[in-house]
Amino acid sequence: MTKITVQIASLALLSSVMFNLNAATENDPQALQSAFVKEQVKKGVSKAEVEQFLSTSTFDQSIIDAMTKPWEAKPWHQYYPIFLTDKRLEKGLAFWQENHAVISQASEKFNVDPQIIVAIIGIETFYGGYMGNYRVQDALYTLGFYYPPRATFFRSEYANLMALIKEEKLDNSSLKGSYAGAMGYGQFIPSSYRHYAVDFDGDGRRDLLTSKADAIGSVANYFHQHGWQKGQPVALLLNHTGSTTPKAKVWTKEKLHYKVSDILSPTLSLANNQDLDASQKALLVKLDQAENTEYWLGLKNFYVITRYNRSPLYAMAVYQFSQQLNAHYQSVNKHDH
Repeated sequence: MTKITVQIASLALLSSVMFNLNAATENDPQALQSAFVKEQVKKGVSKAEVEQFLSTSTFDQSIIDAMTKPWEAKPWHQYYPIFLTDKRLEKGLAFWQENHAVISQASEKFNVDPQIIVAIIGIETFYGGYMGNYRVQDALYTLGFYYPPRATFFRSEYANLMALIKEEKLDNSSLKGSYAGAMGYGQFIPSSYRHYAVDFDGDGRRDLLTSKADAIGSVANYFHQHGWQKGQPVALLLNHTGSTTPKAKVWTKEKLHYKVSDILSPTLSLANNQDLDASQKALLVKLDQAENTEYWLGLKNFYVITRYNRSPLYAMAVYQFSQQLNAHYQSVNKHDH
């Protein structure tokens, strides 16, 4: 055996040992917690503080259960009726009327269409009606240390939560949110809260839990930072003729790589003719209706909605709800003047 072969063999052995160690650690909450403490101390957090935060966190099996059966797994025709309801529309119009000055201000400042801001808050929490009943600290702890498929991501959110509580002087004992640790009117996870939240009511705090103004401004800022184009189309219905499947692949959460011209074809055309820049980036969305399949052309703004939640069904529900809101809001206000 040559020296090089021995080196390669021992490297292979070492990497398999490392792999097994990593795999073992991934399934060992205690080992993960020790590593987490070290990592946070390296970042300048005191060991006592990290250990205190860990010791006040509790594992909750119901969070793992919720994580493993998301709504987005339903077909479109079962999914959209959950969100596109008369009740949500009424509540949304009332929310828009009550907060119209702040919504207009946020729309102007961040260059985001007002109906999209109103739609997001409605889809996320029914305008603050359902902000989540899970203790945020426990949700992120459970997923960060006991849910291997996405543990690394949730551990990082858990660390962000620790920093966020300190920065915004949040009352951790009453901090409730979704099973994935998202909180407030717009359901921001801790890293998004730290990165995109704005103090829009000018009281010196970024409060997404009780300040509607801060929530409205922060949702607008999130969309602005991800490249929303105000007044531009979001998604366009397509006509599909013939039995062949479209040449372009249906979007599966990857980065935008198709152009409009890659998707449109003689058998897949715009349902309503309009001028469209064929060189702009786009994606293909497929919606399963009870009787047939619908195809939509998603443009840059549609992709921006998926930065909030990666599901194309979610993005389509937000878009269609925003359209309903806008149509009703405009007609009500036209009659008022």
